[in-house]
Amino acid sequence: MAKEWILNSALNRFQLNFKRNVGPTSESIRKCAPKTLEEWREYYFKNVKSKEHIISLGKKLYIKITEVIQAEVAQITEQDCIDMMIHLVIDRTYDGYMTEIQTIYGQLQKELNEEIKPAPDEWDRLYNVDFFIEINKKYIGLQIKPISSKGEIQLPEIFKEKMIQEDTHKKFSEGFCGKVFYIYSVKNKDKKEIYNKDVIEDIKNEIERLKKE
Repeated sequence: MAKEWILNSALNRFQLNFKRNVGPTSESIRKCAPKTLEEWREYYFKNVKSKEHIISLGKKLYIKITEVIQAEVAQITEQDCIDMMIHLVIDRTYDGYMTEIQTIYGQLQKELNEEIKPAPDEWDRLYNVDFFIEINKKYIGLQIKPISSKGEIQLPEIFKEKMIQEDTHKKFSEGFCGKVFYIYSVKNKDKKEIYNKDVIEDIKNEIERLKKE
């Protein structure tokens, strides 16, 4: 398994499996429509790339792994590995968190003029809630969901997920009085923004309802 991972990683890195090196394999096999592996093998070596060419790519791959990658690995120190782990766990996690805070989370907080807090891990597991707003010791749940783009909303997946989570959100409302709202996050150029902006008014109405109770 480790050997296969190394081979695949090197193949992709040095692009030896790209079309310019091995030819249009998908198109070629459809054109050939082989009934056996041997039929496809003969067709490929005769009409796409020669066996000698593929062997030369294999030899090139061996050189890349045993000389280029091995030389790069030899330069890595224990401290490099320690620094990488700390950077991954601390720095990158913080950067991602701050990005979230400054975008969807921050936009909501500004629009609602209410403090929004990250939900406890237990709430995430039990109620599928990412954030919450506390109003008179009652809680409104918020769940932020990314979608690919304004033109590619995954409606079937979103509908299916909402149906699955409906029971957990009902339990949240029964236990904490407030509703759970979905906020869909979409990337517009380099900035994330709230796609279903109408939900903001719904949350405001829920806040007012809980304040009056």
